[in-house]
Amino acid sequence: MSKKKKKQDIEKELNEELENETVLEAIVDEEIDEVAELQAKLDEMENKYLKAHAEMQNIQRRANEERQTLQKYRSQDLAKKILPSLDNLERALAVDGLTDDVKKGLEMTQESLLNALKEEGVTEIEIIENETKMDHNFHMAIQTVESDAETDTITQVFQKGYVLHDRILRPAMVVVAQ
Repeated sequence: MSKKKKKQDIEKELNEELENETVLEAIVDEEIDEVAELQAKLDEMENKYLKAHAEMQNIQRRANEERQTLQKYRSQDLAKKILPSLDNLERALAVDGLTDDVKKGLEMTQESLLNALKEEGVTEIEIIENETKMDHNFHMAIQTVESDAETDTITQVFQKGYVLHDRILRPAMVVVAQ
């Protein structure tokens, strides 16, 4: 074989190898791009999954909190309806001329109602006349009077107030010192 032919064969072989390398590089670049694209899609789907999972947990937490709140305040409407009867019992007990038996029966009924309300979380708003300061969150001033007591001190309670756990059922109606 002549040197020229050998040289041509070598050049041809080198060109083929170079072409093969170029083709391989193109294929590898394509596959790298495809892998990067698939990784981006995977990351996006994983992100969507994590968001959906977090949203489901939030929904469950909110539903649980709402259920607990409903359970905690389930007796609110009934308690509001019973309070006027409790007021009437108190007024009836204040009447002079009741026989001991009638008075005892009214007291037992009142105590029974108060205990049932207390079991449900209903408590009376505590007020000590001429000591307790007016708090607009718990008291409703229906009158102000001149008094020796300090300004904004409750001097008289017209109607007791009640709370259910931390929620006001009815504010206490009070007279306040000026």
